[in-house]
Amino acid sequence: MNRLTIGTLTLALGFTLQAQRPQSTADPYANNPDAGTLKFPLAAPAGKDSGAISNAPPGAVNQGTLDPSKWKYGHAWDSRVGKQIWNPVMVKMMKGEKVTGGTVFSSDSPETYCAMANAGYDFIWVEMQHDSRDWEQVARMYQACPHAKAVPGVRVAYTDEREIQHATDAGALVIVVPTVRSVKEGTEARDWTMFPPLGKRSRGGGQAFSPEFWGNVPGGYRETWNDNVVLIEMIETLDGAAAAREIAAIPGVTAIFAASGDLGNFSGYTMGDPDYERLINIVHDAALGAGKRLCGPFAWRDRPDFTCFQNQSETAAISKGVAAELGNLKDTQGKPEVGPYAQKKK
Repeated sequence: MNRLTIGTLTLALGFTLQAQRPQSTADPYANNPDAGTLKFPLAAPAGKDSGAISNAPPGAVNQGTLDPSKWKYGHAWDSRVGKQIWNPVMVKMMKGEKVTGGTVFSSDSPETYCAMANAGYDFIWVEMQHDSRDWEQVARMYQACPHAKAVPGVRVAYTDEREIQHATDAGALVIVVPTVRSVKEGTEARDWTMFPPLGKRSRGGGQAFSPEFWGNVPGGYRETWNDNVVLIEMIETLDGAAAAREIAAIPGVTAIFAASGDLGNFSGYTMGDPDYERLINIVHDAALGAGKRLCGPFAWRDRPDFTCFQNQSETAAISKGVAAELGNLKDTQGKPEVGPYAQKKK
């Protein structure tokens, strides 16, 4: 293949990838057919200080010096058709039904992700806390089957604006936040998940805004997002357990998760020990007291009041699925006497 052919293919591939990428719709003038002709009657005079920090223009709702704590929000992003619930996981959460999440831990394969997403779970928990993949890989997995049976979800690494907004802009509908230790951390997670006025999420771009994802949902994506995103905050430490009631009561938090492994890790006790069980019951009481859902590992699906669960990883699911399919034919491979598959002599 000569250099001209390679260059042509590269250029064509570049155009194809650009065409496939969803474009941001945050700029209201991006598709203005009359660029250069817009009028701005309330704009600051050229070269002059408008004094807007202290004085509002005529007709403004918010008068006097700008004070964010007293700001009266407008209604530009109210849903014109009322509250619309289009996230299947939120539908089940609101009914108190049991919700299951399948874990994609180590794979970044879109095919593996889609197989898990269509296996029967309610949402997929893509692991970003303990895996080294990046957000571009997560976005590609979501993009391969955005409307699979299980909605896209993720456990982010921490309560960080970059982490959570990468997740939401990529299309995640379930946000799981680990090791929430305080009301401050829990509120930050809520802020980066939710749009104003409840939160502080930026209205940027990303494939979540595209018609292939949620761009055409009833009532509008921006307008109905706060009613549809499922935010699960994990209680994993002693500090988190002490603040569990206040964390669960944060507006916008859908559920709290009693982290079976790390509550043992941070406490020095294991399941069945009285001290360990006390911590789990503290999280239980916090969820019930706040009227929020209570999550835990799938092994606790029969534990009282637990209604959402993290299931096994893709590797465990494959192994168990093959075992169920093969039955007594599992692990009956031939045993040659020579070669790399020969039985090792003791």
